[in-house]
Amino acid sequence: MPDGPVPPPPVRRRAVVRGIVQGVGFRWSCTRAAERLGVAGWVRNLPDGAVEVAVEGSAERVEQMLGWLARGPRFAQVTSVEVEEEPPVGEAGFHIIG
Repeated sequence: MPDGPVPPPPVRRRAVVRGIVQGVGFRWSCTRAAERLGVAGWVRNLPDGAVEVAVEGSAERVEQMLGWLARGPRFAQVTSVEVEEEPPVGEAGFHIIG
């Protein structure tokens, strides 16, 4: 029998962030925000100037990270965030790709 309540299963979301988000340290800032929130995943630049982010963790923390993506760091100008649900993959840590 478990010693306490069973934590809810992790969730995973993939987001495409558009606006002025490349060349201004967005990926580095995204990594720091993910580490603070304790979510796993990755971030990478896309050829069209957008940034793609995969975030996995508790539903509450993933939603907080998506909120951060919508605001972005103060020097970025986020115009839209398109979010899709994905099945969790059991990822650990948060990484910059490319």
